[in-house]
Amino acid sequence: MANNIYNTALKALSLLILSSSMFASSNDILTNYRLYGIQNIEKQLDKSLTKKEYWDSYLKEMDTKFGYIESYTNILLCDKSKSELLIYSKDSNNTYRLQKEYNAFTGKLKGDKIKEGDLRTPIGVYDLVKKISKVDSFYGPMAFVTSYPNLYDRYKGKTGQGIWIHGLPTDQERSEFTKGCIAINNKSIECLNKHINIKKTVLIIKENTSNKRPISKNTIATILSQLYAWRYAWVYNELQNYLSFYSPEFKRYDGMNLNNFKRYKKRIFKKNESKIISFNKINIVPYPNVENLFKITFNENYESNSFSFIGQKVLIVKLQNNKINIITEK
Repeated sequence: MANNIYNTALKALSLLILSSSMFASSNDILTNYRLYGIQNIEKQLDKSLTKKEYWDSYLKEMDTKFGYIESYTNILLCDKSKSELLIYSKDSNNTYRLQKEYNAFTGKLKGDKIKEGDLRTPIGVYDLVKKISKVDSFYGPMAFVTSYPNLYDRYKGKTGQGIWIHGLPTDQERSEFTKGCIAINNKSIECLNKHINIKKTVLIIKENTSNKRPISKNTIATILSQLYAWRYAWVYNELQNYLSFYSPEFKRYDGMNLNNFKRYKKRIFKKNESKIISFNKINIVPYPNVENLFKITFNENYESNSFSFIGQKVLIVKLQNNKINIITEK
C-alpha cells in the first residue's frame, strides 16, 4: 500500500508540472504533501484534469480523426450514401489506417431509422454485441448484431430492433436493398470476421456527410476537460456545479426527467460522503449527421460508504459555448 501511494505521488508530480500552475515548483508540491497529506495533492490533481491546457498537450500527437478513442482497435464506417462499409484498424503508431473496403447494401429508404419496419438503416454510433455463426441462409454464413436501438435512439423514441451486419443469400436471390440491416457479400463478411474483435470495434453509420470536417483536437480537449470538471464536482460534492452540466432536455435512460433527477441527486449529495470516482477506457465519438453531439463511453469505478459500482457509463452530450450539456445517460 505504501509503495502504491508513493508511486501515485510521483505520477502526480509529473502531471502537475505539465498541466497546471497550481504550484510554482516540485518543492511546493512536496511541501503541500508534507503539510496536508496525499488527499490535498489528489484534489489538486483532480482540478488539474479539468484544465484544457493539459488535454491540448496530451492530444498533440494523437490520431483523432474519429474522435478520442481509448478502447477500440477497429472502426467500422458505413456510409449509406456511398453504399460502402470500411474497416479502419489501429497500427503500431496508434494511427487508424484503412484496411478494407466493402460494397454494402443498406435500407431501401434514405434518412435515419425512426420506427420498426420503416425500411431505413439507422444513423449513429453502435457496438457489435454478438456474432451469430448459424443463421438462416438468407443472411449468408454469419451475422453481427448491432446495439440498435442505442441510448440516444431510445431517448429520441425510436423503435425497431434486429439491425445486423450480415452476408447475402447462399441459395436465393435478393433485392439491392435491405429492410434496415447492412449486407455485404459472403466473402466480405468472412473477411470482416477475420479482421475484427467485436469487443474492440465500434460501428459508425452516416449519410451524406462527406464534406463535414473531422472533429478538431481543440474540441476534443474541451470535451475532456469538461468531462473531468463534471467528475470534479461529483467527487467533491459540489451539487449546483454538478447539475449545471445537465441540459434542460435531460432524460435518463429509465425516463427520469431533470427535475426528478435533481431531487434524487440532492438527496445523494446531502450525505456529503467521501467518494472515489475513476474513469478509464474513455471514448468520445462525434455523432454522425448531428452538429455538436457526442457519444461518450467510459468504464467507471465508483466507491463510497453507501454504494459501489464498476461498469460502463454512457453519456450523450451537446457541446454548447464550450460546455458539455448532458442530455441522457446510463
